[in-house]
Amino acid sequence: MDELQGQRRDELWELTLDQARAGLERRAFSSVELTQSCLERIQQVEDRVKSFVTVTGEIALEQAAKADRARAAGAAGPLTGIPMQLKDLICTRDIRTTCSSRMLENYVPVYSATVAEKLFDQGAVLLGKGNMDEFAMGSSCENSAFFPTHNPWDLQRVPGGSSGGAAAAVAAGEAVFALGSDTGGSIRQPASLCGVVGLKPTYGLVSRYGLIAFASSLDQIGPVGKDVTDCALVLNAIAGYDAKDSTSLPEGLPDFTRGLTGKLDGLRLGLPEEYFVAGMQPGVREATLKAVETLEGLGAAVEPVSLPTTEYALACYYIIAPSECSANLARYDGVKFGYSYQDTPDMWEAMESTRQYGFGPEVKRRIMLGTYALSSGYYDAYYRQAQQVRTLIRQDFARVFEKVDALVTPTSPVVAFPLGEKTADPVQMYLIDVCTLPINIAGLPALSVPCGFAEGLPVGMQLIGPHLSEERLLSIAYAYEQATEWHKAKPKL
Repeated sequence: MDELQGQRRDELWELTLDQARAGLERRAFSSVELTQSCLERIQQVEDRVKSFVTVTGEIALEQAAKADRARAAGAAGPLTGIPMQLKDLICTRDIRTTCSSRMLENYVPVYSATVAEKLFDQGAVLLGKGNMDEFAMGSSCENSAFFPTHNPWDLQRVPGGSSGGAAAAVAAGEAVFALGSDTGGSIRQPASLCGVVGLKPTYGLVSRYGLIAFASSLDQIGPVGKDVTDCALVLNAIAGYDAKDSTSLPEGLPDFTRGLTGKLDGLRLGLPEEYFVAGMQPGVREATLKAVETLEGLGAAVEPVSLPTTEYALACYYIIAPSECSANLARYDGVKFGYSYQDTPDMWEAMESTRQYGFGPEVKRRIMLGTYALSSGYYDAYYRQAQQVRTLIRQDFARVFEKVDALVTPTSPVVAFPLGEKTADPVQMYLIDVCTLPINIAGLPALSVPCGFAEGLPVGMQLIGPHLSEERLLSIAYAYEQATEWHKAKPKL
């Protein structure tokens, strides 16, 4: 960290979480200096990247000063004084939480999500709230009611979604790490498109209390970091049982950094043929297969496997997720909180107009899809059958994991595409998540790690494991990361 003295002090935003932690411990710089560097970086690039809905500069500096005092008193942890961004569907007390929707444009929660409380308790510093597709419904971060986020690698392209703000902020150096949410790939896909690491934990490993719901049986909060070690450190902080979340797992937790050894000897990896889909860009396929060769060179045994129900995952997801969305978003009626249409004396017209003007087109599309799937006469044909298919998908994964320890696939079938290219064709947009959706349906953990470039843009490799195999997935990703240089590539803004 000695090189950080002097000429690099204004470039502290470039550090990984682990590097920043080490520098703070050595007193090479203070948390206030680190936070100021990130805030200056936000000033420099945010008008082009647009990864934040809200920047909380004053709060960040106050928290940083508090973190410095805690460190001086010997009461600091790994995340004390580290600047972060939180996706804007994670509730933060007294700080606007919008879901990037007009419906909640002025909503200020009276409580914080469990994950936010855990991070604040550890002394992490909140730089602000990250832009996203409205209510987490989208794959490009273009469905935000406020503005689209731009990919730092090419400002004319999307960062992915729905946690596009999180991935773009970390890639651009605006935040040391971020939290996103993943319902069908919304952490992993933008991580892939922005060249950073994103982890979707096992369903229930991280509390969803205070996460504004899209699809409750699919949503999961997870970290976005500059490298694998960063994601492991953040997962240590946010994982664990929470009595406020009825789906929270009561499992004992390991130290997720413990398995970062770089050794893969004896590991069995499966390569599912169904994930190399028609229409996949050749450069994505090539980069993923080269990454598989690297894993073999590190001692892993790779064998082809089959997950035949994968072809039904997209249809299954787009019945289950909109159905749950239809139920969860019924609360936004203009009565208790959020946007309320007032230009009528009629209650029913007010309620209809509230939803008409408060929600964007993609949210309304999914509400209608879900309401139709749950309606009388169609419930059995659609929703019940989708749940049966979900069971088959889970059984497919369970069968394969009797043979292998983890699966290797592309994260996204394409690299970042131009802004506006797919907005007029929802089905083409939905197909972008074809490699990530099955994991949410089965409730499994998965992560994306940079594995190369195609057409000058980042490509991500996805690692999928059985329930509660985060430590193993992080270990595999770490070994790959140590053997390659892809995670060190940075966009030039």
